[in-house]
Amino acid sequence: MYRFLLTRQWLITMLVALLLIPATIKLGFWQLHRHEARVARNELIGQALTAAPVPVDTLSPTPGFAVPKDLTWRAATATGQYDPAHEFVVRKRTDSSGDTIGYFVVTPFKLSDGKGTVLVNRGWVASGATATEYPPVPAAPAGEVSLTGRLRAEETYGASGIKARSGLPDRQFNLINVDEQTRLTGAALLGGYLELTGTTPAPAEQPELIPEPNHSDIGPHMAYAIQWWLFTAMIPVGVWILVRREAKDRAKQAAEAEVPLDAVPA
Repeated sequence: MYRFLLTRQWLITMLVALLLIPATIKLGFWQLHRHEARVARNELIGQALTAAPVPVDTLSPTPGFAVPKDLTWRAATATGQYDPAHEFVVRKRTDSSGDTIGYFVVTPFKLSDGKGTVLVNRGWVASGATATEYPPVPAAPAGEVSLTGRLRAEETYGASGIKARSGLPDRQFNLINVDEQTRLTGAALLGGYLELTGTTPAPAEQPELIPEPNHSDIGPHMAYAIQWWLFTAMIPVGVWILVRREAKDRAKQAAEAEVPLDAVPA
């Protein structure tokens, strides 16, 4: 009854089904691992954001320090003076809504304890009249100030996929890159940078502060994993339905072929 399964067409169908089953199982686990990574990332960010602020030089103690994942987003404090002479902007960054492209304003901040200088992303500003024009930027507070911010790892060309370009307008860059700014300024820049959250005393005008990262959204990966595994279960069911349908069709055709001619009504 099922000898048709040995035909070339059905052997290919069965082979494809057998290959699809482990593939869809693997895709389901891939999405599951992405879900677990997202949950772990959210937990790490949440812990970092709620931790008590500590001096930035205790988190990033030396120039060129590579900020690890478990210190990223940690609340940090710093007291010192801004260095507006070496301020720059970072191109193609969006505002808090994600709808408007402008610039991040980054200003070096010299620590009053003499332990170094840290880059501070003071926030977002709108573009100027042209892409080559330095945008209007609220001046950094003068004199000694205290600030709080979120520690971030420096942006790199390798990780971002952005190519290093020469010939950009004056004081405009594509990344917040510590090594790049160290070469240009000669300052002993601590590793990473601070994403400003507050300043004391508060300035009269400042760039739009960057909101804290979303660490509650777990994304669709678990749903995708379940969908892949449901598809895995459907493969053998679907093949069985096709086999049964083929068997019934062949049985019907065989029965019709065996009906004697004189049994057919005139």
